[in-house]
Amino acid sequence: MYNFDIRLVFTYMSETQKPVYGGQAVVEGVMFGGKHHYVTAIRRKDQSIEYFQVPRKPNPAFSLLRKIPFVRGIVSIIEASANGSKHLNFSTERYDLNPEEDNTIKEKEPSKLSMYLGVAAIGVISFLFGKFIFTLVPVFLAEMTRPIFKSDFAQVLIEGLFKLLLLLCYIYFVSLTPLIKRVFQYHGAEHKVINTFEAGNELTVENVREHSRLHYRCGSSFILFTVVVGIFVYMIVPTTPLWVRVLDRLALIPVVLGIAFEVLQLTNKLRDIPILKYLGMPGLWLQLLTTKEPNSDQIEVAILSFNRLLKMEKDAEAENNAEEIV
Repeated sequence: MYNFDIRLVFTYMSETQKPVYGGQAVVEGVMFGGKHHYVTAIRRKDQSIEYFQVPRKPNPAFSLLRKIPFVRGIVSIIEASANGSKHLNFSTERYDLNPEEDNTIKEKEPSKLSMYLGVAAIGVISFLFGKFIFTLVPVFLAEMTRPIFKSDFAQVLIEGLFKLLLLLCYIYFVSLTPLIKRVFQYHGAEHKVINTFEAGNELTVENVREHSRLHYRCGSSFILFTVVVGIFVYMIVPTTPLWVRVLDRLALIPVVLGIAFEVLQLTNKLRDIPILKYLGMPGLWLQLLTTKEPNSDQIEVAILSFNRLLKMEKDAEAENNAEEIV
């Protein structure tokens, strides 16, 4: 499917006046992103905390496209895939190193620019490759049931069922590995920190622990919505012959992603409205698989990452305001 880190990315960066923060779990740490910066904090092998900070460089083309409904979702996904891969790469390379190895590694490092561009490209390609696989495999599985379920309507429903089962099985079996289980714990810590911040509570380990590990804007919810949205979109195109069905599915990937992103945004806006808040519940149920309860050390890392981001964002805003006055 997607690179597993991409599925943990919150694609809810906003350019509205009210700050909206997103994040991603990485290996032994958490990344948070704001309007001006991305910050990752990881716990090293010697228990020290190391930070990875990347400025969020404005892209005029992306900024324009991000204002267009149904298109902005595609832009956010590409941006999240590219950026998330860089932070995941940092965490996997650094968390398990002994401190005495740092100088040796730095001497052998290639150009940081070329390395980050390469990792970003791999992240986007991996996302697309995974999306193709999880789009096409259910098509062929559903086609095998054609002798029993002959109508287009039945075929689309069976295809959606296979896609959902494939998704759930993939997440479940991958989560059994110790490394991914810890990533899921950091994913839970990330959500808890965001929920604590949005509730206006002080970011302490005790306060964060009391909040939910589920969040309406999570990328896990987005993935589930792509399955549901896909069922409705595929209803308007034929399922025969097979080669047309395959081409339609590939061509409609951007459409499904764009609509699913808007659904994700809508359910987040409705989450405080009685009855309507339940529209986002299926996505929260999926997060019961993609998040785990974090321990105090993991919560501490998430808090440190978020506090570092808040400080950098505040400094950036102060600098911008000073420039405007001058």
